[in-house]
Amino acid sequence: MRNIFRRGVGLVGIFSNFSGKEAVKIFERFGYVLNHQTGSHMILYHNSKPTLSIPNHKELAPGLLRGLIRKSGITVEEFLHAK
Repeated sequence: MRNIFRRGVGLVGIFSNFSGKEAVKIFERFGYVLNHQTGSHMILYHNSKPTLSIPNHKELAPGLLRGLIRKSGITVEEFLHAK
């Protein structure tokens, strides 16, 4: 994660301005499939990874997005590179 940190910008700055739909598109590049939506949450399935529930919001909280990335088993660098 050494390339992620820039002067004056931490993970919060890097993860800001990600919408739920944008996050879904990135996770789909890693094999996740949008199965359905329950209320405001989009449910993503993968054959060999945990199910993800992503809120369909204009902006996701940085901690939530970091938690989803950790749960999916991919690295932050891989996620940002797939953007």
